[in-house]
Amino acid sequence: MIPNQLQSRTIRAVIVAAAFVACASLSARLVAEEDSNGAENIHHVSSEVCANCHQDIYKQWQGSMHANSTALTDPIHGTFYKQEAGDPTEEGVLHKASGKYPICLQCHAPNAALDKTTKLDAKPAYLEGVNCVACHTLASYKGIEGPDGKLRLGVQSYEVADVLQGPSGMNNRLAELASSGDDLFGGAGVGAADSQKPNPHLGEPVEFEGKEIPALPMAGNPKLMKSSDSCMGCHDQRNNPHGVPLCQTGNEYRQSDSEVNCIACHMPIADGLANHAMGGGHDPAMLKRALIFDIDTETEGDNLKTTVFIKNQLPHSMPTGAPFRNVYLKLTAYDDSGAVVWENAEEHPGKDDPQAYFSYSMQDDEGMPAMPPVATKPGDDTRLAPHEERTLVYEIPATTVALVRGELYYNLLWPVLVEKFTHLPKELTDPVLIAVAENPISED
Repeated sequence: MIPNQLQSRTIRAVIVAAAFVACASLSARLVAEEDSNGAENIHHVSSEVCANCHQDIYKQWQGSMHANSTALTDPIHGTFYKQEAGDPTEEGVLHKASGKYPICLQCHAPNAALDKTTKLDAKPAYLEGVNCVACHTLASYKGIEGPDGKLRLGVQSYEVADVLQGPSGMNNRLAELASSGDDLFGGAGVGAADSQKPNPHLGEPVEFEGKEIPALPMAGNPKLMKSSDSCMGCHDQRNNPHGVPLCQTGNEYRQSDSEVNCIACHMPIADGLANHAMGGGHDPAMLKRALIFDIDTETEGDNLKTTVFIKNQLPHSMPTGAPFRNVYLKLTAYDDSGAVVWENAEEHPGKDDPQAYFSYSMQDDEGMPAMPPVATKPGDDTRLAPHEERTLVYEIPATTVALVRGELYYNLLWPVLVEKFTHLPKELTDPVLIAVAENPISED
């Protein structure tokens, strides 16, 4: 079952990416669109333009949650957006509770947010969510706390440039100086081997494989592009209208005192390229790396004392991000025929074994569980803190036990939301097995 779930997630990414390409290819957006004054708007440039040269990076990004971040491509976000705001294909949609422009677009559709539009299918660059230019035009991080004490979220927390920003830039000035001096070879010997290829990042339009590519000049900005500041505008923290913390990854990261930045884990280097798939809570491989999980079983009289060890290796909580993500432990004892003779929870551990359920809950004024938009205070937070080691101890009747098996599962949604959002595909609502440990029990 679990391999099929992982396969389903891969299939979903391919289907969503194909649907995106179909929409984004309504016209060959190989030139920057222009505003009413005829000036190019760089945040209207589709990632399809970038794909002409950066094919591997484009394919990685295309399957990422950044590429599928809008209410039209992320079914979970789309469900909440439609409830809290409205139709993502309509113009003039406002957040129902506040009557303001939907704040979630500042992160989930930043190019649309820059234009204060809510019709996300109006331009490919809107539909692409967090696309190439959305990240690569961030020039400096102002922080999410504004001078008025209010949070400025997503693209609001940055100064945005009209020139692409890169981790190193083009660094071609020496070649230009050489070509304008007495160098008989016009600077051809300066720079890397590919420095003489047509390159729109040098500031002029180019022709590439018969296509006209607009000028997309790039400046070096390592202080932002190689630091966690490039992530924090959207991934630091987010409160609901009542001030209750929802997403809190930035606070958790600061709590960890880690010197390792977000990019080191989420954009690892392979074959000289930073991986733009940016795996996280939707990536089973990333989830499996996140935790150390083991069980140890000792016989004590008529019982088996089983100690479960879990260590969070991440510099933020596990799980993190959207508050409805959760992890739970399933501990089961089997006899020599494979039949279940004991388990820590007959149903979900949240009911039968609360210590085995790692989640963040929210409450209303009466202390009852509440959904994120309407909660008035935080509830219990039983998630694993950054780098936390936690042990759980169980006493299992030893009679007929041949094997004790522990399993950790990751869920994108609370059980109550799984029951409520029946329209979502099962690959988003089914639990994903992220760790297994077994202890065979000797007859001696």
